[in-house]
Amino acid sequence: MEQARNYICRSCSASVPVAHKFCGRCGAAVPPEILNARTLFFSDMQNPSKAKLVLIRGEGMEGLSYHLRADQHIAGRNGNLQFPDDPFVSPRHANFYYRGEKLVVRDEGSLNGVYVRVRGTVELAIGDTFLAGEQLFRVEHNTISPDTPERDGTYFYSSPKHPGPFRIVQIFEGGAAGMTVCARSASLQIGREGGDLNFPGDPFMSGTHCRIEDSGGKILLTDLNSRNGSYIRIKDERELAHGDYLFIGRKLLRVELNTN
Repeated sequence: MEQARNYICRSCSASVPVAHKFCGRCGAAVPPEILNARTLFFSDMQNPSKAKLVLIRGEGMEGLSYHLRADQHIAGRNGNLQFPDDPFVSPRHANFYYRGEKLVVRDEGSLNGVYVRVRGTVELAIGDTFLAGEQLFRVEHNTISPDTPERDGTYFYSSPKHPGPFRIVQIFEGGAAGMTVCARSASLQIGREGGDLNFPGDPFMSGTHCRIEDSGGKILLTDLNSRNGSYIRIKDERELAHGDYLFIGRKLLRVELNTN
């Protein structure tokens, strides 16, 4: 072991400690290739082509890292990536696997789904759900049926109906519907203040968080550079990129790929 740590002088075969430039017995110089040699760190992630998931805790602090070195990685209360303390995670929630050189996440039929952070603008379909701050929303058609009078000829008094093309429904735990807001025009803004749907008590909601709009018959969701992002529930599976964030239950994960 002593010889493995030290250089053996080529002139007198004496043991020369690491970082010494000359032999202490004969004075011979240690060769430059020996002086410049550096020991490489033997890391857990030996295959640079593989990815890892980093668990994000409060205020952006990083927690555990999960190295995805196998072909498939089941995340859930059971599986390869276990989150037993999260009641919103299904026993078999999602699967991270490789398709060629791409990392893919697939929803394994979980109750609460997998949500991926929006980059810029994405298209929504009727029935899609998305996260902003701590709030969960669903996109619905803005159906407006004409009022008809009661038998005595009196009309039911109600809030004004807006002719916008869609509406946003807040979803509570258990699936119950909360606030419903119809788009007054082609767009609707969500945030902490000054929008069409405001959540002043949500500490994770930005002042102007996201916008939903109808553009040529397409419903688009745009994140307005919010601090904590907007997240859309994936359908079946999705390829992941370096720097993507995703929610599994209440666990926030960041994707790190080798980009070299």
